[in-house]
Amino acid sequence: MNLVDTHTHLDFPDFDADRGALLDAAQAAGVRRVVLLGVHRANWERVWGLAQEDDRLYAALGLHPVFLEEHTPAHLDELRQWLERLAGDPRLCALGEFGLDYYLKHLDRERQQWLFEAQLRLAVDFQLPVLLHVRHCHAAVIATLKRYTLPKRGVIHAFAGSWEEAREYLKLGFKLGLGGAPTWPQALRLRSVVPRLPLESIVLETDAPDMAPSMYPGMRNSPAHLPAICQALAELLAVSPQTLADASTRNAYEVFGWA
Repeated sequence: MNLVDTHTHLDFPDFDADRGALLDAAQAAGVRRVVLLGVHRANWERVWGLAQEDDRLYAALGLHPVFLEEHTPAHLDELRQWLERLAGDPRLCALGEFGLDYYLKHLDRERQQWLFEAQLRLAVDFQLPVLLHVRHCHAAVIATLKRYTLPKRGVIHAFAGSWEEAREYLKLGFKLGLGGAPTWPQALRLRSVVPRLPLESIVLETDAPDMAPSMYPGMRNSPAHLPAICQALAELLAVSPQTLADASTRNAYEVFGWA
């Protein structure tokens, strides 16, 4: 099996004690490439440094809406400078994680929207795919994406919307990131949507250390869990794990422009 974990936060301190061993275990299980996502200015160096040190790791940089109070206009300027400096570097695979979050009520929606659109413009300027955080705000994100022509599209991370919302993203050329959430029996709506998704629309992810799948309840999530997630989702899709692995990896390579 050849898998790509398209969304992780392996730079977090949760992994400081065993990051290398964990990546070795994941690789032995078939996870060949892992994407690390920056979420605020303070962790870009960490994310980039890890990607430079290990050829299994690829980096994306962005300003996450959950950390809205930390972000400043200067950070956007710095993000542009980073993208200019790293342009063409194969270890930089996307812009992200960024987007909108309406679940957390204290986050100002106008400021979120401004930051979201500013980063979409960067994606256009630097021709990078985007890795988008979308929580309780699919309508707003879809409406915004319809106003931008993104040359590389990207991934809707941890998709948990309706079939109608999924269809809108697919029309726009986006892939849908699936991980631990659909493995839980209580995720009734999501489990009804997943079997309707075409294989060419799916990429696999863990969001490690978060969003552990049902077979590892309460545990730190990691790329080593991706094969089990693949197997569970393959059952839901009524295909073989190998078929899903092949499709999701092919889709990830398409998104990130890997040969």
